[in-house]
Amino acid sequence: MVTGAVYDAVNAIDRSHRPYLLEGKHSKFDRSSSQGAAAATAAYLVLLAITPSERHSGLDSAYTATLGSLPAAGKQQGVDAGEAAAAAMLAARQDDGFLAPFVPMIGTEPGDWRPIGWPTAPAFDPDAWVGNLEPFLIKKPSQFRSKGPNRLESRAYAKDFDEVKDIGSLTSTKRTDDQTAAAVFWQFPPAALWNTLASGLADRYDLGAADQARLYAMINLAAADGAIACWNDKYYWSFWRPRAAIREADTEHNPSTIADPAWESLFAPATPTAPSLGTPPFPDHPSGHGCLSGAVLNAFADFFGKDKVAVTIVSGRTLDGAPIPPRHFDRFSRVLKEIVDARVWGGIHFRTADVHGAEIGKKVARWLHKHYFQRVKNGKAG
Repeated sequence: MVTGAVYDAVNAIDRSHRPYLLEGKHSKFDRSSSQGAAAATAAYLVLLAITPSERHSGLDSAYTATLGSLPAAGKQQGVDAGEAAAAAMLAARQDDGFLAPFVPMIGTEPGDWRPIGWPTAPAFDPDAWVGNLEPFLIKKPSQFRSKGPNRLESRAYAKDFDEVKDIGSLTSTKRTDDQTAAAVFWQFPPAALWNTLASGLADRYDLGAADQARLYAMINLAAADGAIACWNDKYYWSFWRPRAAIREADTEHNPSTIADPAWESLFAPATPTAPSLGTPPFPDHPSGHGCLSGAVLNAFADFFGKDKVAVTIVSGRTLDGAPIPPRHFDRFSRVLKEIVDARVWGGIHFRTADVHGAEIGKKVARWLHKHYFQRVKNGKAG
């Protein structure tokens, strides 16, 4: 919401691309207006509306300090643009389903998802409501429904099963040290990874305010809709995770799969290298990281007009506070490929879930490219 409003505010002054929400007289402000004041005001007003009251004094101070640091010329016009953009965003997201109650279906048959410890432990997915949230870009959450997981009796399922059983195990002898490092690296929240990357690329390419605003809006709106489409798909298919599948393989009647009742993934509390490792409390298919990161990385390529961009991704820290070494890539597509692999290496996804997730993300980014943020030529989008 913040990045979309900031984009509209700055773009209403720059006028180089199509607005996201602003229309009519509110979509065009004098080009001498302060883009800094526009961005600060849009961000401030949206944050003021969606954050707890205890955060507001800090927001007030930051906003006052920011406006005070800007030249007087064009400042009020910039504030006006920011106010218009924030109002449009808040109106558009009214009653959008944020944190709406959602009760997941818990299955008992082979292939049905159920959380670890069920039924003695309750299901808990803090993100379950996302699947019914009103999208920011696409028409509806189910617009890019995946083909679903492989049938339990199929060879494709057995192939995925054997791969994650062998290489995603906590005690795997086939997973290399670098694969283990990659699996741990990519378990950190992707939104933080991608905004940090965007900041570094903005500095490297010396992007102006309007281009920065468009970049942040593109990747964050794509990320939001990637997550929305993904969680809608997850609870449509409600497919079990590898941990349950491998432990209970003797119930699904595929002669090519062999149960291991004690199997544990790399993503287990016993792994000491990083916090928050564990089997996620929601269905396997499709991969949330694949959907979200697939949308973002394709949006990055769309913004820069090419896939071949060298990037360094910075992740989090280990349990003892040491930084996890960054990972380097020469293309956005190779980042996504490693994410697909890494979720298998971590033992938390079947490969098909990762591949389908990346495909959903790519479709979201294509929709963005076709319908939003087009450059304006001679008063028309092109």
